[in-house]
Amino acid sequence: MRIESRAPTRIDLAGGTLDIWPLYLFHEGAVTVNCAISRYASCTIEVHPHAKSIELSSRDTKRAQSFASFAALERARNHRLPLLAHLVRHFRPKAGFSLSTNSEAPAGAGIGGSSAMAVALCAALDRLTNAGHDRLDWIAISRDIEAIVIKVPTGTQDHFPPAFGGAAAIHLEPGRERREALRVDLDELERRVVVCYTGEPRQSAINNWNVFREHIDGNRQVFRNLEVISQVAQAMREALERAKWNEVGRLMREEWSYRRRNLPTIATPVIDRIIAGARRAGAIAGKVNGAGGGGCVTLIIEPDARAKVERAVVAGGGQLLPLRLDRRGVTVRVTR
Repeated sequence: MRIESRAPTRIDLAGGTLDIWPLYLFHEGAVTVNCAISRYASCTIEVHPHAKSIELSSRDTKRAQSFASFAALERARNHRLPLLAHLVRHFRPKAGFSLSTNSEAPAGAGIGGSSAMAVALCAALDRLTNAGHDRLDWIAISRDIEAIVIKVPTGTQDHFPPAFGGAAAIHLEPGRERREALRVDLDELERRVVVCYTGEPRQSAINNWNVFREHIDGNRQVFRNLEVISQVAQAMREALERAKWNEVGRLMREEWSYRRRNLPTIATPVIDRIIAGARRAGAIAGKVNGAGGGGCVTLIIEPDARAKVERAVVAGGGQLLPLRLDRRGVTVRVTR
């Protein structure tokens, strides 16, 4: 039996960092707004029903590790592919198999590549073991396993787009996170988005953990900045549904301004140069995805300015990432 799964990554339009528990509890009405994109994480499982060995490999990182049995994987102290190993441990398969993965997200892109991979792995391993979980279960499992692997709190926004696709507002409420599919013309939004890669982040300290820690420690400025970001995200949801594209751009600019106040080093000279050049060429707004310090920039443009904006991005040092918006979320195919 061969099981193949694929899950999209995402771009975040507003409200990032708020999705880390318990930060959103301190900002009433908190949401994150994002959409799934056609840069995929994929997983392939080849089942060996008469063997006990487990083989794990990652094509994009060129890492691999083999275990004589599931018990050997559980006993191992060092895992070359910890996300894969921990998810295999969670689902506890009975048969031997080989599992390989591949990611289309560049290194440190900030578009939720590891979360998309975790969701794709959950979908494939769920089918392998007949665990019977649904997409919401995969979100919870993948989020928590990621936290185990990286050893810091993780948010939820990165896991909903891989699971469901489309554009959505993730409502962050006491006791639950709730996905609301946005009533937005995805074809039109797709025409107005440009994404580019600016390079792998070089400063590992630039991440959401710093903001999380400052917030919990009582930094009033960080609290106020996140409160504004929360309000901007709520307004972004409405602007998208009403197709008010200039307002979408204004809100993105405001969100980016306050995100920079929380982490001044979230931007780099290359990022600033790309956004400034793109604005001069006709982009309405731009912001970094994820923790910044490199990674990907999302730009909102007027459709007739695409060619000029894309030339400006390349001139500024960015690598264009051709993409579409994903409408389906994670998919699984089984062949025998």
